[in-house]
Amino acid sequence: MTATRDPLEGLKIIDTDSHISEPHDLWTSRAPAGFRDRLPHVVEKDGGQHWVVEGDVELGPATPVSVVRKDGTKARGVEFFGWQIDDVHAASYDMRARLDLLDRFGIHAQLIYPNVAGFGNQNFLKVEDTKLRKLCATVYNDAMAEIQAESGGRILPMALVPWWKIDDCVDEVLRAKSLGLRGIVMCSDPDSIGLPDLGDDAWTPFWEVCDDQQMPVNFHIAASQTSFNMFGRASWPSMGMRRRLALGSTNLFMENARVIGNLLYSGVLERFPRVKVVSVESGVGWIPFLLEALDYEWAETGSQGEKELSMPPSEYFRRQVYGCFWFERTAPKLLVDAIGADNLLFETDFPHPTCLYPGVREHLAEVTADWSETTLRKILQDNAAKLYKVDLSPVQGSSASA
Repeated sequence: MTATRDPLEGLKIIDTDSHISEPHDLWTSRAPAGFRDRLPHVVEKDGGQHWVVEGDVELGPATPVSVVRKDGTKARGVEFFGWQIDDVHAASYDMRARLDLLDRFGIHAQLIYPNVAGFGNQNFLKVEDTKLRKLCATVYNDAMAEIQAESGGRILPMALVPWWKIDDCVDEVLRAKSLGLRGIVMCSDPDSIGLPDLGDDAWTPFWEVCDDQQMPVNFHIAASQTSFNMFGRASWPSMGMRRRLALGSTNLFMENARVIGNLLYSGVLERFPRVKVVSVESGVGWIPFLLEALDYEWAETGSQGEKELSMPPSEYFRRQVYGCFWFERTAPKLLVDAIGADNLLFETDFPHPTCLYPGVREHLAEVTADWSETTLRKILQDNAAKLYKVDLSPVQGSSASA
């Protein structure tokens, strides 16, 4: 009997969303003279470990936000809230171990997003000294460039930008590009601190540099003080912590519909047709409804009279926007045509609470069973490779030597 060929065999699968549990010396080991005790570092406080900056400004508990135990088993529930970095799998924080994990799952390359800074680099707003606040972002980017180089270009961290000052934001996009980084982490709601929103002309220099430098703009869920609502009003007060975590996580996915809707209506993508935008860790099942609703409401409300666009809002999505899926089964199977195979990316969200772990290959085999070879190659490999300029050459040697 002839063995059935694995349709994933030979693909250079690219994981477009995962996270780093930042090592406790990430900033201090790279701090310029005089800044070692001012940049983010971990201290013992109130019986636990905490990230602090500028001496005693609290950034949050120094938990790794990883649900994968040291022995590789996955926790379900909320016990991980109390874990320290020594309690979790080394691949959460050690990128050499991460490469070993990628090899185990047959993943060629993986994008990395932060934890400590917040998913839109909003946590450093707690730092009043603007020079220090900017340094928190630039030192992180220096560390991420090192990780990318040491991984042979297989681990691709997205750069933080000091979005609270538009000129500095533009400069850091250019610097990140010069470091070899392939995209940026962007705050979705700078207007939450009194800046103009991203559709305002004030942001033209930012969109111009992202357009010119071909740096994808990534809007991760919870990428601002406004959109991070995991334990706010997402759940009713009567819910227990486990249900609050579940409902909070789900509502974070939906929040990106607001972000993408505003972007499509803003005219930004009309003015900057080469800008590429990614909705990260938000799933894709809501996208067809959003696009249909946006087009319908645009016509019904006469929005064209207020802001003229040369195409329906949905067409800008198809030309310039991407969505990422991981745990979903229905949407990837049934909605490829509605969303567009050219606009879909795959992710795992490792090692976060909702991560696709450990059954990555099994899940992909199930979800993609009816896809054509062309669709499979686009969504799991080619779309991300083109967007983030990923080298698809065979990996040289073992990950242990990377």
